[in-house]
Amino acid sequence: MTDFVWPRKTLGLIPARGGSKGIPRKNIKLMAGKPLIAWAIESALRAPSLAAVAVTTDDLEIAEVARQYGAQVPFLRPAELARDDTPGVDPVLHALDQLPQYDSVLLLQPTSPLRTTADIEACLTLAQITSAPCVVSVSPAQQHPYWMYRIDERQLLQGLFDLPQVTRRQDLPPIYAANGALYFADASWLRRRRAFISPETAAFVMPAASAVDLDTPLDWKLAELLLKETLQ
Repeated sequence: MTDFVWPRKTLGLIPARGGSKGIPRKNIKLMAGKPLIAWAIESALRAPSLAAVAVTTDDLEIAEVARQYGAQVPFLRPAELARDDTPGVDPVLHALDQLPQYDSVLLLQPTSPLRTTADIEACLTLAQITSAPCVVSVSPAQQHPYWMYRIDERQLLQGLFDLPQVTRRQDLPPIYAANGALYFADASWLRRRRAFISPETAAFVMPAASAVDLDTPLDWKLAELLLKETLQ
C-alpha cells in the first residue's frame, strides 16, 4: 500500500440529493425527531479528525436544513450529478474539485443514521494505521452467498459456487458486505481510480446494528426503533 502522510486534512462529505424513489424526500424526513440528514451531520461535527463537514446537494430545502444543523453547503450540485443513474463517486469528485484544499475525503451517506462518531474516528484511524489510500466500511453478511441459488430452465436450484457441500454456517469462511456507511479516500488517488473499491481498499468492519441502510420503509422503521432505544 502507498504510504500517505498523516495527519490528513479530511473533508467529511454528506451527499443528499433531492430526488429519492423508495422513500420520498427521505434526506429531510423526520427520523426519531430530527431530519435524517441531521444524524450524519451531528456525528461528523463531533469527529475531531475531520477538518470540515460539508453537504453536496442539488436541493435548496436540503441545503437550508443542512446549514441549520451546522454543515457547510458551499455550492449546489449540478442537476446532471443528481440523477438516479449518476455514479456515486461523481458528486464526490465534483465536491473535491470545488474544495481543493482537502487532501482526503470521508463520505458519510445520510441513509446510515446509526453510524456514530466513534465509527468515524475508528475508520480514519484504520486508514492511518494501514496507510491505505481507501477504506470502506463493511458488516458481516446477513446471508452467506454459499446458500444462494440460481433457478435453471427446469426450475431446479443451481448453487452459485461449485464447492463441496457445507451444512453448518460455522464451517463457512466469513463474508462481508459493504454497508454504505463510510467511504474514506485520498483525494488524488480517488481522482485517478474514480472508484472506492479496489485491490488497495482496506475494510473497516462495523457491527450490523450500526450499519442499517435505509432502502425501504421497513428499513426506516427498524432504524427509527433502534435510534429511539439509544436515546432512552
